[in-house]
Amino acid sequence: MAFHSDTIIESKEHGILKGIQREIACECWFTSSGRSIPKIIKVMDEEGILHTIRHIELLTSEEKTYCGIQTVEHLCKILLGGRTEVVKLVYTKENCKWTIVEI
Repeated sequence: MAFHSDTIIESKEHGILKGIQREIACECWFTSSGRSIPKIIKVMDEEGILHTIRHIELLTSEEKTYCGIQTVEHLCKILLGGRTEVVKLVYTKENCKWTIVEI
């Protein structure tokens, strides 16, 4: 049995996700329309110290595909160690994992 769909889904391939990546824990709000908004993240630094970041300013969100893997990329300003940094928080839909990418 064959299935036919009149809808063609276009997904633009973005290649490889570039930058220093670290796995994080993220508390996220999902709106009724399915949009995700990161609220709190926890990230471990090079010395093994766990940092909780509550000051997150969401700048943009965009669905992207990296090497065939669907993600939602959030460009954010965070307050880390007394300084403001711009980072990407990337949610991988396939395995429901979050990473932080330093820009």
